Amino acid sequence: MSNKRTQMSLRLLACTIVTFASTAWAFGTTDPCLGEAGREPVRVFIFAGQSNMVGSDSKVGDIERFPPFSGLGEAQAKVRFQYCIGREQKRRSEGWVDLQPVNGVVGPELSFAREVTDAIDAPIAIIKCAAGGTHLGGDWNPDEPSGFEMYPLTMELIRSALADLDRKKVPYRLEGVMWHQGENDMFDDGYKKHYGENLANFVARWRKDLNAPDLRFYVGELCTKTIWGMDLRPSMHAISVGQRAVTEADPLSEYVPTSHVGVEIGGGVGLHYHYGTLGQLEHGVNYARAYLRNIGALEEADRELQKLPYRRGRTVKLFVLAGHRNMEGERAFVQELPAVKGGKKLLKDQDDIAYRYSVGGDFKVSRGWEPLGPCGPYDSFGPELSFGAALVKGKVKDVAIAKFTHSGSQIIDWTPDGSVAVTRNLYPRFIEFVEASIKELRSKGYRVDLEGVFYHVGENDMSFGPFRRGAAQRIGQLVEASRKDLKEKNLRWFISQQPPTDHEDVNGIDVMSEVAALAAADKNTFHIAVDDLPPQAKQLVISTEGIVALGARLAEEFLASR
Repeated sequence: MSNKRTQMSLRLLACTIVTFASTAWAFGTTDPCLGEAGREPVRVFIFAGQSNMVGSDSKVGDIERFPPFSGLGEAQAKVRFQYCIGREQKRRSEGWVDLQPVNGVVGPELSFAREVTDAIDAPIAIIKCAAGGTHLGGDWNPDEPSGFEMYPLTMELIRSALADLDRKKVPYRLEGVMWHQGENDMFDDGYKKHYGENLANFVARWRKDLNAPDLRFYVGELCTKTIWGMDLRPSMHAISVGQRAVTEADPLSEYVPTSHVGVEIGGGVGLHYHYGTLGQLEHGVNYARAYLRNIGALEEADRELQKLPYRRGRTVKLFVLAGHRNMEGERAFVQELPAVKGGKKLLKDQDDIAYRYSVGGDFKVSRGWEPLGPCGPYDSFGPELSFGAALVKGKVKDVAIAKFTHSGSQIIDWTPDGSVAVTRNLYPRFIEFVEASIKELRSKGYRVDLEGVFYHVGENDMSFGPFRRGAAQRIGQLVEASRKDLKEKNLRWFISQQPPTDHEDVNGIDVMSEVAALAAADKNTFHIAVDDLPPQAKQLVISTEGIVALGARLAEEFLASR
């Protein structure tokens, strides 16, 4: 990958030193960064949708707060860009320009482009048309567009941009449409009910109207981590069912998971409607990896252990980590580890600990058992690194860790009964994951002691009254059912809980005391009040230093309980 980056940097340098390269495109000469006769065609991608495609509530100035995405606030001169973004006051590129943030906002195209150009040796161009608060049933309706008439507007933009390529004799091919929309159709019963039918018609019309019968569509999942993921759970589910129906029936359409990505932390209780800066950048990576996987260009490291680090016949001590945003490690990045006490050691694989995981609701799943090390989906990591290191330091031998998380979930998703949004029910998958972890170890000749489940309480639940009120009861249901279904009647649960959201709307619900009371009534349940972590920039989400401290604290509590 480093050689690929070097090659791409050299090509970019070659582009930028061409005399008047930045203006050659505008005056009709061949653009050295796009292609020329005899070269591979430019791959053209279209980004379309509503506010979470625009990049609402993101800020270019915040990009450098997230090390994996450093530098994406600068223009990408090797990628061409045409856009029309906004509602009443639209911002237009007026022709092809370097790919760059528009109006100080971060869109998914920024990280998408870098991810793709790092992986393939071919020129790319992006056309973007998006406006917040628009409906598939109305604005984007290809048959009877209403409101801001986004469908004809987008077709006009695409045709104009492609005609410009034709005039300049630049070969190209339409490579795919990245679509993210659906939230606003929830508020109209007719639009909601017929979302799947409308989306199927929408896709078919794009292919017909652009004379591109094989045009691929990448349909972004609606984010369940936002406030609407809780208080409009049934409606969000209805849209997702429609989206999945289309992508399952159409071999050229793909459902792209995004409910696990970062979400902006708003004011008041902290919940928001939009991804914000971090989520937008991760959103773009998701689209890029889906595309690269389709064309066979996604490089994924094979970390699977061919031999586990235990002597045959030994008893392996299995620790299960589970939970939501902070157990997943939403805002903990490997680039920041060297600045944390003991962090440099955590950058290296801990070869004496086997690690198995499913994070983001199966967004990233390990290939069997791997050495414990940083392997999150976005250069991120969770408390498992410091947890494992602290166990070994505490003289615990033959440790294995299995981690199952979904940062876009709420506690109700973990209960056996789940909710009306049945596709979000995690409990069966969680139990299967633990059972499979035990089975795999036994199949390799080891005895297994399930030492406990370490569950970090759902952060978003604490900001929404109905969910905060039911948190302790739902955790109790999860604990009781897991012991029965795993046939471990004395299975120990270690429930960690950070200080809940501090706001007058929810402070009347003393959820910390309720979870503590749940643990006090059961000798095999332990409540860990984690109220002394290092300061964090935003409520709800623990940052790098805090995640390291959380893992160490969980290990301390286990060692003290032995």
